[in-house]
Amino acid sequence: MLVIGNGKVITRTTSKPFIENGAVAVDGSKIIEEGDFSTIKAKYSGAEFIDAKGGIIMPSFINAHEHIYSALARGLSIKGYNPKGFLDILEGQWWNIDRHLNNRLTKLSALATYIECIKNGVTTIFDHHASYGEISGSLFSIAEAAKETGIRSCLCYEISDRDGEEKMKAAVKENVDFINYASSDKSGMLAGMMGMHASFTISDKTMELCRESKPEGVGYHIHVAEGISDLHECLAKHSKRIADRLYDWDILGRKTLLAHCIYVNPHEIELIHYTDTMTVHNPESNMGNACGCPPTMELVHRGIVTGLGTDGYTHDMIESWKVANILHKHHLCDPNAAWSEVPEMLFAHNAEIAGRCFEAKLGVIEAGASADVVVMEYIPPTPLDAGNINGHILFGMNGRSVITTIANGKVLMKDRVLQGIDEEAVTAHIREGAEELWKSING
Repeated sequence: MLVIGNGKVITRTTSKPFIENGAVAVDGSKIIEEGDFSTIKAKYSGAEFIDAKGGIIMPSFINAHEHIYSALARGLSIKGYNPKGFLDILEGQWWNIDRHLNNRLTKLSALATYIECIKNGVTTIFDHHASYGEISGSLFSIAEAAKETGIRSCLCYEISDRDGEEKMKAAVKENVDFINYASSDKSGMLAGMMGMHASFTISDKTMELCRESKPEGVGYHIHVAEGISDLHECLAKHSKRIADRLYDWDILGRKTLLAHCIYVNPHEIELIHYTDTMTVHNPESNMGNACGCPPTMELVHRGIVTGLGTDGYTHDMIESWKVANILHKHHLCDPNAAWSEVPEMLFAHNAEIAGRCFEAKLGVIEAGASADVVVMEYIPPTPLDAGNINGHILFGMNGRSVITTIANGKVLMKDRVLQGIDEEAVTAHIREGAEELWKSING
């Protein structure tokens, strides 16, 4: 038994959204009760107690689009790399990096990412992986790191023709093998999807193989119209727009996740809505790669399940919220844009995306939900109540406000100290791996 109390509880439920001085009781992996602090503390007097010290108790975060394979790139300078556009960024940096990754380096990348997730209160991620230096077993290496750190993970491998047919087929097999493995895993902490890079690196022959090979019950995770060249290639080679091509190959659907969707038109938006396909917005990555601003507000207004991700740019979901908030205000010249839509994406839609892939109820604090909870160090300087919660988080907190992170009932970090992980030793191995990768890339 575990009680987290003596703080302001944000439940993300409609029936009881805010508890002024509250607590959450946990038994095993589930929340069993939330309510008044003194009542719950007395009722479960024998439970382990985590003192929020007047801070915020709320559901942990979900990241709907991650890139673990990018974790060792921080600070890396690649010889001769001088990108003129998005395709140069892909070829010169990210595809270059993934071609030098082996499974040991992939696991170190995963450990680096998961440690950052814990510190920022993220306990569920959807990762889109590539390591064309070693494909077979790469998702299993990430899963090992997920189990060691306690982060719930939906994994996939990005299928692409960019490195030839043999590696494409190996990528398909890695997805299939991992999906079957994850479906037999009883922990509820692993899931798999059919990963695909993007339309412009996938031939019709590969599309057909993906459709034939995908196990039942799972969807696809694919980049869509992240760069204008993706759209141009699809129009030139296939005489159709990207969403139409994906629809024709039976890729769209309620368990499929489309990342980015920058260059989609009203017809494609209607098709995505019609098929109940999910999308995910990655504001910092889109801005950093100079790709453009997607019609995300329109997607949300249309009723499309639209999540918030980071694309590996950061692991701080509040930071992504802050950036999305001002990006769409600036882009639309509308001071009201993104005020309600982005928190809806982060808290409601990310939970909906997770709910389509995992059996656990995520994103809320209520009886029966998974015990995925964070404690935020935040004493409000102004009144805080059920009506202004989001304003306090947006303007008063960031990922490093998290002091305690709990996933599936397991305490992963307490008072900013990782639990069950020798952070110093693991980080030393990660740095060694990064140095090895950098030397391999630069010769």
